[in-house]
Amino acid sequence: MKVLKRNQIIIFILALMLVTAGYLSTTTNQDWIQTSVSTKDNTNISNDTSTIGDATFVNGGALVENEDENVISNNNVNTSTSTGTTQEDDYFSDSKLERDSMYSQSLDSYQKMLDSTTVSSDQKAIAQNEITRINNEKNAIMIAENLIKTKGFEDIVIFINGDSINAIIKSDKLSQEEIAQIQNVLSRELNSDISNIHISNK
Repeated sequence: MKVLKRNQIIIFILALMLVTAGYLSTTTNQDWIQTSVSTKDNTNISNDTSTIGDATFVNGGALVENEDENVISNNNVNTSTSTGTTQEDDYFSDSKLERDSMYSQSLDSYQKMLDSTTVSSDQKAIAQNEITRINNEKNAIMIAENLIKTKGFEDIVIFINGDSINAIIKSDKLSQEEIAQIQNVLSRELNSDISNIHISNK
């Protein structure tokens, strides 16, 4: 009976030791697995974050590039649609600058004649008359251009060559009524016969 109890105690202790060993083994494995999983998860998270960060950066860059492309595209559209207008504006402004430059050169030349000590009094009188004529012509052109623009025309440039007067109007087309209005202004302000006035549009 005592031997049986002893055997039962031993078996109980062995069973208890096995249970304890199994528990400890399971706990250790779970901790290791959790640690391993946690480390792996952290690595994946950091990798995912890095990937997300890169994706965000790339997407941000792509958005900026798209916006820039849209701006460039829009600019190209605007440029293409406004090229004709810009060229026309350049024509009128450049033509006026060239015309005024010619007048300035002529005035400088005549002024030098007036200031010269070797030029005769008759030549100086001619130079003075030319200076007066050029200044009057410039003023008349300025007045005529402004008056014509007040009639609804966007721009105009006037050239005078002797008795011939050429007026270029910024307009797609000109009606007979509009041509008559322009002729009247030019004839009155530039003191010219209508037959000497030539009008064209650009």
